Amino acid sequence: MGAIMDRTVIAYVIYLLVSIALTVWVARTLSRNGRVFLADVLKGNEKLAEAVNHLLVVGFYLVNLGFVALYLNDSGSIEDTRGIFEALSAKLGVVLLVLGVMHLGNVYVLNRIRRRGVMEREQVPPVPAQDWVAPSAGA
Repeated sequence: MGAIMDRTVIAYVIYLLVSIALTVWVARTLSRNGRVFLADVLKGNEKLAEAVNHLLVVGFYLVNLGFVALYLNDSGSIEDTRGIFEALSAKLGVVLLVLGVMHLGNVYVLNRIRRRGVMEREQVPPVPAQDWVAPSAGA
């Protein structure tokens, strides 16, 4: 029974180390590249872009690390070395999929915001104003 418990603990430790490392790597990548993107979305307001970027990264960490922690439990015990690899591949595969979905979700939302901002900046009236018109006397 001791060897089975040791394998399960080894799998947990490896899972946590790899999952946390992947989460940190993705979050840093999003933060570094997202800062430039947000500055464009927010019309050059660097201070606001930095604040929004920081909030997005904190939310990303909370959601992903929360998922990693909840997904740690295992219904069965690991009986051999092969079982360690099978358990890790399944768990890390799901973590990678969740990280990917979170990343794509962030990019999608930010791109929608950016597109809306670009459209607002490019909007020009069809005919420039030529003169001022006084209100009619009856109105």
